[in-house]
Amino acid sequence: MITSKDFFSQEQIAQIKNAIKEAELNTSGEIRVHIENFCKKDLLDRATDVFKMLKMHKTELRNGVLIYLALSDRKFAIIGDAGINQKVESNFWESIKDEMRNQFSQGNFVEGLCVGIIKSGEKLKTFFPYQKEDINELSNEISYGE
Repeated sequence: MITSKDFFSQEQIAQIKNAIKEAELNTSGEIRVHIENFCKKDLLDRATDVFKMLKMHKTELRNGVLIYLALSDRKFAIIGDAGINQKVESNFWESIKDEMRNQFSQGNFVEGLCVGIIKSGEKLKTFFPYQKEDINELSNEISYGE
């Protein structure tokens, strides 16, 4: 079985990290991607646990977004912190998930992730535009679980 760390090639990982970097250029928001093989509990509960584990709730403006994938279980979630969730329309994350799901169903996992990242960044830019003193509060590295 392919582990979550081996699912994407180095080139694909670079594409995903570049999408995060590009999406964050125009916003103070933070986007992370977490990949693991299995989701051993309720999907949103696990994504929330990972969100906290990555300290995404510690950003100054509470504007972090996590894209969580459980590869073998074929599940994924997008969750935003309180700051962004107070501002986006109620179906916003579902609409991004629909676009991602469309790509995933065609086997386009990198493209699907990049769509989710870029769309999240565009919305973050609307509500949390980049300020001159902004710093990158969270790593752009993909994190992995078991």
